[in-house]
Amino acid sequence: PNPPAAFYRYSPDRKGEHAQALLAPASGFLHADAYAGFDKLNEPDPITGRPRLEPVACWAHARRELFDEHAKTKSPIARQALDKIGGIFAVEREINGRSAEVRLAVRQAQSVPLLADLRDYLETSLGRISRKGDLAKAIRYSLNRWEALCRFTEDGRLEMTNNAAERAIRPLTLGRRNWTFLGSDSGGERAAVFYTLIQTCKLNGINPEAYLADLIGRVSDHPANRIDELLPW
Repeated sequence: PNPPAAFYRYSPDRKGEHAQALLAPASGFLHADAYAGFDKLNEPDPITGRPRLEPVACWAHARRELFDEHAKTKSPIARQALDKIGGIFAVEREINGRSAEVRLAVRQAQSVPLLADLRDYLETSLGRISRKGDLAKAIRYSLNRWEALCRFTEDGRLEMTNNAAERAIRPLTLGRRNWTFLGSDSGGERAAVFYTLIQTCKLNGINPEAYLADLIGRVSDHPANRIDELLPW
């Protein structure tokens, strides 16, 4: 498999047009949270009838909705739903690091029935509670995204959560609170380059400081058509 990489791209705001422009040529799967800016990328192709980027929703986000409701109200419905979700996560822990083929086979055999049971439980519970309450909202969060939440069972390369991206964003979010501004658009673009290199180093077990020191000493004399030789893996 290809080595892991993180890619950061600066934009002056959170408008969906930036994500759409970046990913317009792409096809496959888009693992993401419920950010509305991705919606157009998930629209069906007029020729095939399928999205060029199949949405893969995040079970960590879906679980959090129910977890927050249980923490607030001690709802037994939320508690049982969390236990059922926990059973699906337990399957994932058992196959973590296995090949895509093994992961797919185990998910089809074990996770698919657990998901069907969970869906039945959520739908039944929704019919027994107030549709206007926060618990109903938490349940609908999952049911409204059910197909995308279950997509990880269709391909062993996919993950059950978007946690890898969440972890990659966290240092940027914490840093942004400290320095507040990047000074200019060009400053933001340069910061994105360095975040890309540093986070990719971390994903591949490379010391970022040592890598950057080596890179700065070599890049000016390195042939531009062999720039891939300097990538951090």
